[in-house]
Amino acid sequence: MPIGNTATRYGSVAIFLHWTIALLVVANICLGLYFHDLPGSDPSKFVLAQTHKSIGLSVLVLSALRVLWRLVNPVPPLPADMNPGLKLLARTSQFLLYVLILAIPLSGWIMVSASRLGLPTPYFFLFDWPNLPFFDGLDAAGRTAAHEQWQDIHEYLAWSAIVLVPLHVAGALYHHFIRRDDVLKQMLGTA
Repeated sequence: MPIGNTATRYGSVAIFLHWTIALLVVANICLGLYFHDLPGSDPSKFVLAQTHKSIGLSVLVLSALRVLWRLVNPVPPLPADMNPGLKLLARTSQFLLYVLILAIPLSGWIMVSASRLGLPTPYFFLFDWPNLPFFDGLDAAGRTAAHEQWQDIHEYLAWSAIVLVPLHVAGALYHHFIRRDDVLKQMLGTA
């Protein structure tokens, strides 16, 4: 399998980044939904929250690499006989997924950076991931307001992904089982 994309299939780098990011995003959505409603007194909430943040930061780094890789490795075209409206829908949903895999973890990092406590994220408890310095000069009330605003943004973006990811999966399954084309096989590396 080639490293870079070709005219008929994705390369090994794009496939690795796609499936790794997909796995991490799904894991983080599940983790976020689970620990969000846990009471603050639950002893597991701290570890779950730090793991969620670490996964999110991993998604951010991998997504930045994926965008850079995509800029120099054009994707294989969609089937020529595909309906133009469906092509537009496919490309729009892909673009929105790219936006979300960058915006969700970035908004989470901004939210954490605005926290009144100002504590860095213990990245998988290996080292401290620094906060963004934008909020250093704010008082406690200003940091709280900024934190709440970014928390709302982060949650809104996450719910957008909760809607868009299943649509993306449905589109891939549509190509595989109904259209019987190679779109899904290209990303599986079997085309």
